[in-house]
Amino acid sequence: MKPYITLLIMLFLPAIIFSQYTQKPPLHGKNWMAITGKPLAAEAGAMIFQQGGNAVDAACAMIAATCTMWDVLSWGGETQALIYNPNTKKVIAINALGVAPTGATVDFFKSKGMAFPPEYGPLAAVTPGTPGGICYMLAEYGTMSLKQVLAPAMQLAAGYPIEAQTANSMERGKKMIKQWPYSKAVFLPHEGQQREAPEPGEIFVQKDLLETLTKMVEEEQQALENKKNRKDAIYAAYDRFYKGDIAKEFVRGAQEQGGLITMQDLAKWKPVEEEPLHVNYKGIEVYKLQQWTQGPSMLQALNILENLDLKSMGYNSARYMNTLYQVMSLAFADRDFYYGDPYFLPEEPMKGLLDKTYARQRAALINSDKSNPDIGPGDPYPFEGKTNPYTNILKQRGFTIDSTNKTIPGAIPKHDATQINAMQQKDVVRNTGTPDSAYMDRLWRGTTSVEAADKDGWVVSVTPSGGWLPACIAGHTGVGMSQRLQSFVLDTALDPFNVIEPGKRPRVTLTPTLAMKDGKPFMAFAVQGGDTQEQNLLQCFLNVVEFGMTIQEAVEASNINSDQLWLSLGGEQIKDRQPHPGSILVNSDTPDYVRSALRKMGYRLTIGERTSGPINAIYFDWKHGSFWGGSSNNGEDYGIGW
Repeated sequence: MKPYITLLIMLFLPAIIFSQYTQKPPLHGKNWMAITGKPLAAEAGAMIFQQGGNAVDAACAMIAATCTMWDVLSWGGETQALIYNPNTKKVIAINALGVAPTGATVDFFKSKGMAFPPEYGPLAAVTPGTPGGICYMLAEYGTMSLKQVLAPAMQLAAGYPIEAQTANSMERGKKMIKQWPYSKAVFLPHEGQQREAPEPGEIFVQKDLLETLTKMVEEEQQALENKKNRKDAIYAAYDRFYKGDIAKEFVRGAQEQGGLITMQDLAKWKPVEEEPLHVNYKGIEVYKLQQWTQGPSMLQALNILENLDLKSMGYNSARYMNTLYQVMSLAFADRDFYYGDPYFLPEEPMKGLLDKTYARQRAALINSDKSNPDIGPGDPYPFEGKTNPYTNILKQRGFTIDSTNKTIPGAIPKHDATQINAMQQKDVVRNTGTPDSAYMDRLWRGTTSVEAADKDGWVVSVTPSGGWLPACIAGHTGVGMSQRLQSFVLDTALDPFNVIEPGKRPRVTLTPTLAMKDGKPFMAFAVQGGDTQEQNLLQCFLNVVEFGMTIQEAVEASNINSDQLWLSLGGEQIKDRQPHPGSILVNSDTPDYVRSALRKMGYRLTIGERTSGPINAIYFDWKHGSFWGGSSNNGEDYGIGW
């Protein structure tokens, strides 16, 4: 091929790619938009909108429905949200993540031979957050009653035709489910038969859960009859869940099966409204939840990328992929060491981590010619006018921070002397093998996402999770317990800010996003997928902002996934979560010449047909006064607009 023809193809290829039809049609609406992980749950949001509810009402209904449908989460999980309030013109954050229960200490889990809390079962549970999160959002920012908003979920609990994905997940997990009597009664209605879980399309009934939701609604309605206002009536239902008979049965059922949660743990917990963190990327304000999530890592990545000319690299060229991979590695190295619950000491150095000058110094570490397996945590403390108190730990980890703020690789990191001594012959950080299926499952472990917007300006982005299958149900509540405790560490050397402690929140992967431009909502987007969430959301955002894709094109577009990070989920030993530097997932549509260039840079490639993640998004078209909705072609996610 002649050079000038090759040049013309390279120049026009992005336009050719982006003009292709998407596998799913884009959604359009001028009054409202409701998108989530299940078609029936999206319909729940639409029902609320049609009854006159706002975006917060609809989002709460969709969260409740997805929990009832076990869309990789349940009622005992956690909810975290970003809400744009058009009345105050501010973005607010809702922290409805549960906390470690009484007795959940480092010594407790290490005495059981674990390097991390367990993946499944009652000992994996933080206190339930989703019921409280729904009640708080609805009471403070919604317009409807709990009875109205929970009506679709209650209809689902009374019986709905279960879809194949969930039914088959129950069947695959039945060996574990049989350990827990209350779970077995719900998930395995055909015990003793060849297939013990429900069949796809079978009417799946959850009597205990329906009774729990009914009790909450009854408490609300009784409060209204007693002349309480709408808000106080919703909080009466909240109290029944966390302090009343529902709480007693939850605690009884949890402790019967070996769990640690107490009545005091439930009564003391409450959702928190917070100020979100944000950075400006080329005139766009991007908002994330605080450092109890991985959200700030996307903000750090954007700060670094702002110093680079991404368009000139070309969408998904080898140079672009290499750059993104290393930028994400830099952000994740900081995430893995510096993030944790901001309500517990030590205080995380977020001001330094989000400093633009710090980002420029981190950008200087990018190697444009080859993969860099030696990336480690930086030193944000000088950008706060402080001295890093963890220099010795970083030295133990094998990293030395010099005066130029560069991290220099050293010997085998000493995350935990006992663990390292047992693994002297193994390369803990420089794992040059291809990740196995168990690792990839932990990396991609999903949940759901909820996006809602209305014509009055309310916007909601949520990533609820927890209590996924195979879940341990607490007594006769029908409520699956969270498994989020596993996101803590048990060793200060891994992350001094995220060491388990009763009453503390683990640093989670869950990360909704809101972006504002010219003082107006620009994009609301979120995705499921464990440690890949921030990776997919970053690329989706860049697809729109840098490469001019529509929102549906952006959520379907080919992404890369990095394995150069410490897993946040799964595995009870160090070896289960160790990074795989240089291991990269690329889409099957990646040209051979790009694959070859990546291999020459030192990458080990895994090829996938769908690499976008199940992203849900809303784009605000202010020129035409309408919404564009995007729902990825990777999963069961679905949306409705009007």
